[in-house]
Amino acid sequence: MKSVLSYLWSPVYLLFFGMLALVFHPVQIVCRWIGGYSLRKKSVDVMNFFMVYGLVILGSRIRFKGFGQLPQGRPLIIVSNHQSTFDIPPIVWGFRKHHPKFVSKIELGKGIPSISYNLRHGGSALIDRKNPRQSILKIMKLGKHIEKENYSASIFPEGTRSKNGKVKHFQYAGIASLIRYSPSALIVPLVIDGNSELIKKGYYPLSLGIRLTYTVLPAIDPKGRNPKELTEEIESQIKKELGQ
Repeated sequence: MKSVLSYLWSPVYLLFFGMLALVFHPVQIVCRWIGGYSLRKKSVDVMNFFMVYGLVILGSRIRFKGFGQLPQGRPLIIVSNHQSTFDIPPIVWGFRKHHPKFVSKIELGKGIPSISYNLRHGGSALIDRKNPRQSILKIMKLGKHIEKENYSASIFPEGTRSKNGKVKHFQYAGIASLIRYSPSALIVPLVIDGNSELIKKGYYPLSLGIRLTYTVLPAIDPKGRNPKELTEEIESQIKKELGQ
C-alpha cells in the first residue's frame, strides 16, 4: 500500500518543487535588480524553506539539530556527507544567517531554474572537475570571499553523492584550499541522514515517511592542523554519527 501511495504522492511534491523553482527564478531576478544581494538572498531563503518543509507532503519528518549553537562572528567551512540533490535546501535554510556558498560542479550553473541562477549570482564556486587549475582558482576566490564577509562555504568532500547513504572516502584538497584562503574560518561538520532513503528508488517514486535529520557537530578550529588528518577526523565523526 505504501508503495502505491508513493507513486501517487511523488508527483505532488515534484510538481510543488518544480513550481517553486519556476516561480522564484524571476523573483530572484527582480529582487537582485531592486535590492541587490541582500534582497535576492532573502528570496532564496524563502524558496529553500518551502523546498525543505514541503517534504511533509511525502510524510517526511524533518529535524535540524545543533544549529542553535553555530559559532558567530567567524567564517565557516561546512563539511558534509552527500546523499542527494535534496542536501542543498536544508543547508541553505539551516545556515541562512551564515550566507552559505557552495563548491559545486560547473554543470549545475546552467539549465536549472532558480538553482543555477543562485549558484551563478550567490558567490558559489562552480568548478570544472576536468580542469584542476580552474577548480583551485575558484575555491581560492571563494575562500577569500567568505574570509572577507564572514560568510560560510559548503563542500561535499566525497565529490559525488553516495547512492546508498554509505559515506565514501573524503578528499582533502578542497578543504585544504578553503582553510588556506580563509585562515580565520572554523570547520563545521554536518551530518545528513535520510536523504538517500528518500530517493532509494530514484526521483520517482520518492519514498514516503522518511525521517530526515540534519545534525551540526561541534565546530573545529583548523589552525595548525594537518588538512589531510583533519579531513579524516571529520569523515570519522560523520560516519560515527550515522552508525557506520
